[in-house]
Amino acid sequence: MGVRTDGALAVVVLTAALVAFVLVGATPSLPAFLLGAAATLGFELVAARDPETVRKYWERRPVQFAAVVVALVIVGVGTTVAPSSVLSAISGALVAYLAFLIVVVVGS
Repeated sequence: MGVRTDGALAVVVLTAALVAFVLVGATPSLPAFLLGAAATLGFELVAARDPETVRKYWERRPVQFAAVVVALVIVGVGTTVAPSSVLSAISGALVAYLAFLIVVVVGS
């Protein structure tokens, strides 16, 4: 596993969020999008302090499965609770993560 798997999982959840946007007719929220992106970048900064430990846990299939399930639940709940904010935030988080992965791939 690695960057390709990470990217594929992020694309799966991002696709679900974008489909949810269309289905519920949510209006994108730039502040929520930026907050989600900032949260991802903040997490990556903290994770960079001990990348081996983070990778050791993340490489476990049950952890990846749980992360995707939790993200999809957030998308589902977000569509009913606060679609514009929640779907924008999760989209921002995933777009930032995919951009981060691209930087990692290009930088290596």
